[in-house]
Amino acid sequence: MSKDYYKILGVEKNASEDDIKKAFRKLAHEFHPDKQGGDEAKFKEVNEAYQVLSNAEKRQKYDQFGSDFAQQGGFGGGMGWDDFMRATRGQGGGGMNFDFGGMDLGDLFGGMFGGGQGRGGRNRRGNDVQVDVQLEFRDAAFGVEKNIRLMKNNACDVCRGSGAEPGSSMKSCGTCKGSGQVRRVQQTILGAMQTVTTCGTCQGQGQMSEKKCKHCGGDGIVRSESKYTIKIPAGISDGESIRLSGKGESGGVGIPAGDLYVTVHVKDDDRFERHGFDIHAEIHISYPQAVLGDTVEIDTLDGIKKIVIPEGTQPGAQIRLKGLGVPQLQRSGRGDHYVHVTLDVPKKVSRKTKKILEDLNGELP
Repeated sequence: MSKDYYKILGVEKNASEDDIKKAFRKLAHEFHPDKQGGDEAKFKEVNEAYQVLSNAEKRQKYDQFGSDFAQQGGFGGGMGWDDFMRATRGQGGGGMNFDFGGMDLGDLFGGMFGGGQGRGGRNRRGNDVQVDVQLEFRDAAFGVEKNIRLMKNNACDVCRGSGAEPGSSMKSCGTCKGSGQVRRVQQTILGAMQTVTTCGTCQGQGQMSEKKCKHCGGDGIVRSESKYTIKIPAGISDGESIRLSGKGESGGVGIPAGDLYVTVHVKDDDRFERHGFDIHAEIHISYPQAVLGDTVEIDTLDGIKKIVIPEGTQPGAQIRLKGLGVPQLQRSGRGDHYVHVTLDVPKKVSRKTKKILEDLNGELP
């Protein structure tokens, strides 16, 4: 059955854009599910109606065809209810775009009912740090430990990042009265709304030291050198990164540190070419070796190995050495080592060799 969006918003069919917006503001404020006494079903219905009637093109189609004019995705373009509610709480809309006449739903609803932590600052943290390390081909295959040193913002080693002078007493924050949060009232399209944000004075701790740390000035941060021993796992590829949680820059008092990303760069090796976890290499053999067969030595990741060249080996033949490739990253087993055969044909030969080849050519099938 077709829905009467005008009746849902409580406006006449000839209502102006401002009338529709005022009606929506009043009803959305009344029914928002994050508000005490709210009603999610009615809030959803009110927003569905507003999404249509506030858009001139959609309103024209609705007036002509009713609410079944292919708008049944809920909020236009198939936007889901969960995406919409995340947007109203300041948590992002899942990549969806909501048409509210230029209003930002995160600013409109976020933080008013306990959401919107990103805007309030509760989810802040220190900066991430990225460093590069260069590895030998074989070290990348089998893993290695690397020592790195870098200058970055670290937690103060005197106050351990608290910002308080060691031994000083603590007092309740005068700004937030010990709650760690600051409440304020702001005017929005829905009227006066209360927002809750992390206290910027105590960074959400609720307490402050009577004396600031002399070493860091109370910030809890100092610029210093850090040393880490990084375990590079076997099988890592060129360009891949390792994440060390909490090893980035300190965020200051009450703010967690960022992460450290170690990006690997693998040197080339003239002997090998890596494809995934497989190793490819080339071997050059002579015409007699190809015809008669031979046993030759080759380089592998595991050192020198002997392989058999079968009789009658053709140019471009491929010999597989199972399990001699690169260890599979974070899994058991290894790739394979593939030997590609190239036949070397001399540009010049001696008269004696030429005579032998001519005699041989007459006997070949």
